[in-house]
Amino acid sequence: MLELKNITKSFGDRTIIKDLNVTVKDGEILSIVGPSGAGKTTLLRCITGLEQVNGGEFLVDGQPFDPYTNTSNDSVIGVVFQNFELFPHLTVMQNITLAPTMVLKESKADAEATAQKLLDRLNLGDHADQYPYQLSGGQKQRVAIARALAMRPNILCYDEPTSALDPNLRQEVEKLILGLKADGMTQIVVTHDLTFAKNIADDMLHVEPNQAD
Repeated sequence: MLELKNITKSFGDRTIIKDLNVTVKDGEILSIVGPSGAGKTTLLRCITGLEQVNGGEFLVDGQPFDPYTNTSNDSVIGVVFQNFELFPHLTVMQNITLAPTMVLKESKADAEATAQKLLDRLNLGDHADQYPYQLSGGQKQRVAIARALAMRPNILCYDEPTSALDPNLRQEVEKLILGLKADGMTQIVVTHDLTFAKNIADDMLHVEPNQAD
């Protein structure tokens, strides 16, 4: 279970998030929704450790946890970026195995075995040797999800997972996220798509400009 207690985030004199309290239960999906500029992505960046908060605390299973300073080999929180952020010069397999071998110190054979299982699960089993430019938007997204899952996170976060995809692929993304939920994965999804958010979420957090609770 992830708890945010009195989280505050400012940039200069501008407060983006103020005294936010929210709980994400194990195995559930939280959708974070709101207009552009409301702080959705900033909040996600704080949760994933890409931004440091100005106040408040995070708890994971009741224990204090600072995602910004986490330096252990435990990938507690994974993230799938809006534009996927795949390395263009690496194959699909290399994109997925890079962090497990470098950060988790897995052997190349173990990392590749895990990656292949993830690719098979995501219907990308025959794409391991392809490069990102050879993939569709939906395929790139699934590779990005496989890369995040390869780090064995307890919580998986997504920044606007449908924004870079054709509308007809939204349902496929829903199925994928709900499939991961069925496997017990706790997930946090930032989206501007209210219908999509309602379809996947156990709980929804509405954020407004200058007030994220």
